[in-house]
Amino acid sequence: MQHIIIDTDMGNDVDDALALAVAFALQLRGVIHLDAIVLSRAGHDAAAFCAALCAFYGFPDTPIGVMRDGLVSAENRFLHLADHWPHRYNAHTAPDALTLLRQRLQALPDGSVTIVQIGFATNTAALLKDPTDVALIRRKVKQLSVMAGAFVPIDGDPAFKEFNVICDIPAMQQIALHWPTPIIWNGFEVGIALRYPHQSIAHDFGWVARHPVVEGYRAYCAPDEDRPSWDLVSVLYPAYPERGYVDASATGVVSVADDGATSFVESPTGQHRVLRLQPEQRIRTLEALVQLVSQPR
Repeated sequence: MQHIIIDTDMGNDVDDALALAVAFALQLRGVIHLDAIVLSRAGHDAAAFCAALCAFYGFPDTPIGVMRDGLVSAENRFLHLADHWPHRYNAHTAPDALTLLRQRLQALPDGSVTIVQIGFATNTAALLKDPTDVALIRRKVKQLSVMAGAFVPIDGDPAFKEFNVICDIPAMQQIALHWPTPIIWNGFEVGIALRYPHQSIAHDFGWVARHPVVEGYRAYCAPDEDRPSWDLVSVLYPAYPERGYVDASATGVVSVADDGATSFVESPTGQHRVLRLQPEQRIRTLEALVQLVSQPR
């Protein structure tokens, strides 16, 4: 079983909630163990919503680390729903995100951890400031799975600035330059091609009267909106790298420019890979994501 730590900016987009649903479904299947959730978006409301999801899926004791001071980068449309669901989050006793990240890495077996970063690089870059933490990463972390950047032109823009990058460019630059283990980069172009169908939200959750992900989706999205599955893919790929849902490039190096644009150059000595979705993979991969998100607990 793989050990997973999810680093999320929950609240900036509902795909973070869908990604956690994927993670819990994989945990219920015995594929992964979600060892912690840490927040790269400041505010207790984001952590409380994560706690509500943990409780709903039957894992109320999943540790959650909060960012008390930092980025709150977008309007909150659904985090208030945490007040409608039971959870155990306590704003007074919750650990800081960076503290929890260190604690969980120290406790887990060597080489066993995948960090899934589906928000800003603020926490992971902070670990790189201390040589002791860098040594901890080298010992414990198998790979970093990052939703960030764009590696093909987007709407004709060859230097598209992706949200998770531009919200903390210096941190993402540090990750690209100095993170000491392999990184899987999941660019904007993958998720935009995998739009979660609103029909699933309407029809696939009849096994329960109320579902926090469904309510979050409806609060965030327009009635007929199919939301891109950016963050979901960063959970799916490390769980099933050999299933052919998406491909990973040859090794190389990702660079983050000062304006937030990202680029990738293949190199046999690089530790980075970029995910690539082939047209023939799209339907099968989207169906896998739908089945995981809507899986009964």
